[in-house]
Amino acid sequence: MKKSTLLLISTSLLFNVSAFAQKKAALPPEFNIKQSETEAHIRFLAGDELMGRRTGEQGNFVAARYIAEQFRKSGVVPVPGNTASGTSGYYQNVPFEKIGSNGAGEIIADAENLKSGEDWILMNGETTDLTAPLVYASYGLENSTKGWDDYKGLDVKGKIVLLQSGTPDVQTPSEIIASSAEKRKIAAEKGAIAIIELFNAPMPWNMVNRYFAGERIALADSKSDLKSIPHAWVNGKEAKITRALRGAQNVTFKSSGRKSQLVNSYNVAGYIKGSDPVLKDEYVLLTAHYDHVGVGKQGGQPFTSEDSIFNGARDNAFGTVALLTAAEALAKNPPKRSVLIVALTAEEVGLLGSRYYAAHPLLPLNKCILNLNSDGAGYNDTTIVSVMGLNRTGVKTEIETASKAFGLGVFADPSPEQGLFDRSDNVNFAKEGIPAPTFTPGFKEFNGDIMKNYHQVSDNPETVDFGYLLKFCQAYTYTVRLVADRKTAPQWIAGDKYEAAAKKLYGK
Repeated sequence: MKKSTLLLISTSLLFNVSAFAQKKAALPPEFNIKQSETEAHIRFLAGDELMGRRTGEQGNFVAARYIAEQFRKSGVVPVPGNTASGTSGYYQNVPFEKIGSNGAGEIIADAENLKSGEDWILMNGETTDLTAPLVYASYGLENSTKGWDDYKGLDVKGKIVLLQSGTPDVQTPSEIIASSAEKRKIAAEKGAIAIIELFNAPMPWNMVNRYFAGERIALADSKSDLKSIPHAWVNGKEAKITRALRGAQNVTFKSSGRKSQLVNSYNVAGYIKGSDPVLKDEYVLLTAHYDHVGVGKQGGQPFTSEDSIFNGARDNAFGTVALLTAAEALAKNPPKRSVLIVALTAEEVGLLGSRYYAAHPLLPLNKCILNLNSDGAGYNDTTIVSVMGLNRTGVKTEIETASKAFGLGVFADPSPEQGLFDRSDNVNFAKEGIPAPTFTPGFKEFNGDIMKNYHQVSDNPETVDFGYLLKFCQAYTYTVRLVADRKTAPQWIAGDKYEAAAKKLYGK
């Protein structure tokens, strides 16, 4: 072969290699994330040493510290103005009331004797032994904006109040929990001495007993000394119980009470300043909860002496790794808008970390154009991501484009009968008016593949498809970049139930 031919071939190869290198270098950093990095994150966060990351316990604190240090390592800075203690301002302290297990007791309504732990659960209150008139007060709420007052014309002083669960708009366990404190506050202010709430959420009563009769956590009222009127959830799906309570004039309410103490946990927040001189004043909010359910009886599911730790690899170390991936990639090459990343605590006990953050935001909510939440029960299809609210929140194009870049399709709102959009942390931001889809590992319906590991001791890192985890995290991160770089802010579709809140938040 002639030297000139060899030189031509060599030059051509060098040119092609150089062009490939330049093309690869031009891609955003999320295209170069290594599987070993995402795998290492999930192996740590869902390791046995963190003991199920239960809110208020040591494993939860270790996870929070790990997340904060990963933010620091990636160049993600504390949120400007956050003066919280610990890890140089990455923490937002969230105060909780830790409530002991449901005690013994009975509620007697005419001839019906309802047993604690079977027919009802004490959700709040100390030792109780009282007999008093019973007054029905609908949902026990007041809302001047929507024009209703459930106590209008009622005298409840010195009486027990019978209520429907949740709100007129929403009947989910998280909403029933969220409304509980407000119901107690209103009833106590009006002189009521106890509350009996007819639980009617779409959740089997045996599951309610399993999850809520044990030790539980609620947001602490900083203005309260933790003493409150007794509050019971009664099985409202049992017709004879409902009939007895609705027909009773007087009720006897006895309980050994649930002891309580103050504990703390933390939302972990980091900030990436946008690159555009104008758009940087707006931001995209990224969220995922990092807590799980703990160990042994805390988990509410079967366990053995050989394995009693509920590691929560899928729910939700998986989504937390997506946050850490986004933190690393977006900090290296910031998009036009700023990015606020918040790892949330206490999702498993009623979406409490996000509820607290929405009430105590570190940046103005009206500057937030989107909340992209990541959460899930698991996956059974590694060719897709599933998105709650895909067609409602104005970012379908960005999500589909980003997912396709990593070989993934997109499936909208699986298992609609489950009401999944309103069952994760995104709903607390949606209520404020912020478009808030949830980016979820791939599934189209709840089936055995999902339930096999959901809230089970088997949900360990070793059972995760690490290749899929990487693609999922890359698609999530690239979605954030595309949304943060778009010219206009996304909006709810016309007529969405959260559109009115958006108009109030954004003033348009």
